Parts: sequence; C-alpha cells; structure tokens
Amino acid sequence: IQEVRSGRPLHLCQRPHAHGCSSVYTLVAQQTHKAAAMAQVMVQSSAALAPTRVSLQKPASRTVAVAPRVCNGKAARQMMVWSPVGNKFFETFSYLPPLSDNEISKQVDYIVGSGWVPTLEFQEKDQAYAGTEFSRLSQPGHYSNRYWTMWKLPMFGCTDPSQVLTEIRNCTRAFPDSYIRLVAFDSVRQVQITGFLVHRPPGTSDYLAPDKRSLA
Repeated sequence: IQEVRSGRPLHLCQRPHAHGCSSVYTLVAQQTHKAAAMAQVMVQSSAALAPTRVSLQKPASRTVAVAPRVCNGKAARQMMVWSPVGNKFFETFSYLPPLSDNEISKQVDYIVGSGWVPTLEFQEKDQAYAGTEFSRLSQPGHYSNRYWTMWKLPMFGCTDPSQVLTEIRNCTRAFPDSYIRLVAFDSVRQVQITGFLVHRPPGTSDYLAPDKRSLA
C-alpha cells in the first residue's frame, strides 16, 4: 500500500499469500478496469460531440434588381375621368347605349339556351340606384335600392325566349316609370350570372352617351 501511495512500481503477487496481497491485487485491478472504462467512454463522447467545422467562405454575390423609375406625368393628358354626374351604371352592359328590342331578344336567346333561369325585377327610378348615404347603409331590413321587386316568379324551365319577351312587355306596361332589369340565375352553381336593364323610365337624365361619360 505504501508503494502505491508513493508512486513507485507495484509488483503484484501472482498468487495469494498469507500476508494479504490478494486483497491488494483485487483492489488495484478493479480500479484499473474502472479507469480504463471511463477513459473509453470519454473518448467516445468527445468524438460524438466534436463540433462540425463551419465554412467561413465569402458567400456568392447576388444581383439586386433595381425597379425602374415610374413616371406618368406625360401620360396624364391621355387619361380620362369618369363623370359621376348623371352617369349611373346598372350592372352588365351599362357601358353600352340602351339595348334595342332586337338586342334584348338575342340576349334572351343566349340565357335560355344556356339553361339559366330568367327573372324580371323592377324598381321606381328614385330608389333603383344603390346610393352611398349612411342612412341607407345602416338601416336593417329590406334595402329597396339594392333588391328590386320581382315581377311574378322566376321562369324555371323556360325554353321559349318569346315567353320572356312577353313578360318584359307586360312589366313595362304595368310599371312604365320604373327601371326594369332581366337577371339570370344558374340553378347548378346557385349564383346570379348576369343582369341588365331592359327598360328605363321615360325622360330619365341619368344616362350619358358613351362619348360623354368620361372627361379629360
């Protein structure tokens, strides 16, 4: 034991003797095996936790696109401003002059041929246009300026365009001072497909010719 503490080489006995060298041999052997096992574990742990070498090379340069300078000053004289005075639009075909009876007939043929459901709606001229007044937007209930009154029922299963034209004439005769529009619904997609005016009240001043709708 004194030799172990002093650091001098220890000559272990090859066989046990009566003076107790067997216990010393066993103790030193156990400690040696434990130290060797711990050293092996530390070597493996150090290898597993070794940091990965990070490349510090300079990244490749990127080309930054520069947006072109925008200037429309010279093009301002080519722009037009839509006039809101006496120039009201009503859904589809509002950019066109009022449709003639022949043009309305062709649209009805297309609606019926597409399998859509034609429906007529009408509204008085002072309530037909959807304004932006706060009182109209804030009040609950039926908005007369948005949802017009329906003329009879939708023409489900209509395959004869002449029936639609007949109802347009009947509605015009009953309400000559109202706006009348023809709308078409798709029963499969459950949406309105189109809607356009087929009659305007006589003497209305809310329509401008296409060449006068925009001002320079």
